[in-house]
Amino acid sequence: MNRVFPLGALGVAVAVAAGAPAFAQPGAACVYLVEPAQTLVRFSVSQFGLSDFSGAATGATGWLKFDPAHPSHAKLDVSVKTATVSTPDENITGQLRGADWLDAAKYPTARFVSTKVVPTGADRATVQGKLTLRGVTRPVVIRAHFAGAGVNRGARDDAVRFDGEGAFERAEFGMKAFAPMIGDMVRLTIHGAFESRC
Repeated sequence: MNRVFPLGALGVAVAVAAGAPAFAQPGAACVYLVEPAQTLVRFSVSQFGLSDFSGAATGATGWLKFDPAHPSHAKLDVSVKTATVSTPDENITGQLRGADWLDAAKYPTARFVSTKVVPTGADRATVQGKLTLRGVTRPVVIRAHFAGAGVNRGARDDAVRFDGEGAFERAEFGMKAFAPMIGDMVRLTIHGAFESRC
């Protein structure tokens, strides 16, 4: 079953911004790298059916190959370090990094690799791909909304920002602890950035 996962929106945001003048000239494919200091993945899950508990992950790395003339041909490969997951509660943070959940010691990264990009509007797109988490790979569908483009004054590189959202079922990746008290559906939002290396 396909699930929505916004991590891959890191690249889709660039694809839907094809008209932005800060990018490479049409017809010239370019590689964009994730800017980890500007990228944050937030997650939330229902607890006891009464409220949501939230946390975040950092340390994203990866690349996007993008041709402004052919945004649907974009290719994306992005990973997040599972050991960077954190919450307001140190005990819960430790549990999430442990064997019952992300098992960060054994599976240090969560990885998304795109297989197909579909523009859905002037500033939106979806992408099909595969998410690998805890050694399990599942097909997912992601959504992205282009938030802006410009020049990173510090690095002097072209940059793009975006917002994304989605969800996935943790049980599909072997994370079944404390169900049903803790919900199966994990909702995600992301604020991310890419920088050109062309």
